[in-house]
Amino acid sequence: MLRLSGAHVGTIQAGAVAVALLLAGCSGGSGSGGTETGEGDPTASGTVTLVTHDSWALDEKLIDRFEQESGMTVEVSAAGDAGTLVNQLVLTKDAPLGDAVFGIDNTFASRALEAGVLEEYTPAALPDGAEQVGGALTPVDQGDVCVNADEAWFEKSGLEVPTTLEDLADPQYRDLLVVTNPATSSPGLAFLVATIGAFGEDGFEDYWTSLVDNGVKVADSWEDAYYVDFSGAGEGGERPLALSYATSPAFTVSKDGSESTTSALLETCFRQVEYAGVLAGSDNPEGAQALVDFLLTQDVQAALPESMYMYPADSSVQLPEDWQKFAPQADAPFEVEPAEVSEHRDEWIERWTETVVG
Repeated sequence: MLRLSGAHVGTIQAGAVAVALLLAGCSGGSGSGGTETGEGDPTASGTVTLVTHDSWALDEKLIDRFEQESGMTVEVSAAGDAGTLVNQLVLTKDAPLGDAVFGIDNTFASRALEAGVLEEYTPAALPDGAEQVGGALTPVDQGDVCVNADEAWFEKSGLEVPTTLEDLADPQYRDLLVVTNPATSSPGLAFLVATIGAFGEDGFEDYWTSLVDNGVKVADSWEDAYYVDFSGAGEGGERPLALSYATSPAFTVSKDGSESTTSALLETCFRQVEYAGVLAGSDNPEGAQALVDFLLTQDVQAALPESMYMYPADSSVQLPEDWQKFAPQADAPFEVEPAEVSEHRDEWIERWTETVVG
């Protein structure tokens, strides 16, 4: 079963992975409350609680190794989808749900920062090219939200696979597309933002009207869109176009490994970045810092494609062979400034709902 981070839950393809935890990385920064670490604290103990989304699926062997090396116990608290996660952190900021957080994405980053739910912390081992947000959110992974196509369906039908957002509104693709609701799904929100990046604040409603006229179906969750409606998932769905990730085709590969039965439309993408950080008011800020550092170690970063199904933030990490063949990232994903998303997110969702749901 395919599972994609930040939006949906599935099984873990977990191999035996060794990790060399570099607790010395904790010396790279300090929380705004003044907590500092020197060369790592070998006497650190107790519990560090990670608040995350429901799609957290890192290999337990890695977590076990972290616990052995650090002397701490990790407790994972899942708080729903990425949007729900941020909402819960904001509502509980005076009595935080844990010590560290993973899974805040770039569509919700500004809200978390503005609400003051995070302590400033910069790991010493921040990978080259990985840019923090607000001095508090550290990038851990990334993935392109894109429409996926069932290649076999299109070959059998004699219809060309669409390429662009505009193609999806073409009458020849009527009743073929399923997307997810941006009010209930983080990939749905990412795709809505992609259409705003493509058509602007003044034009995205007209675009969505054209999709409605062309029979687009809206599912509440990625699981429903991909496994219930998408014909390419092998679960009996009837729609050959579904909103998913650019990495999805790496998990629909033929038995001989020569081809994928699905493809991502790389001209329909929005790049989602997932961050980790230290929660303000944490009972164990040093443990939270160590956990953030741990997520950037080479072994964890190398495990992300097969456990979290996302690209690692560290671009130097070698990707699985299937990813190199079948999961390329978009050359030019649509972009909208995070501050714009933060300011207009609720308004855009409301306008989308009026246009699409009625």
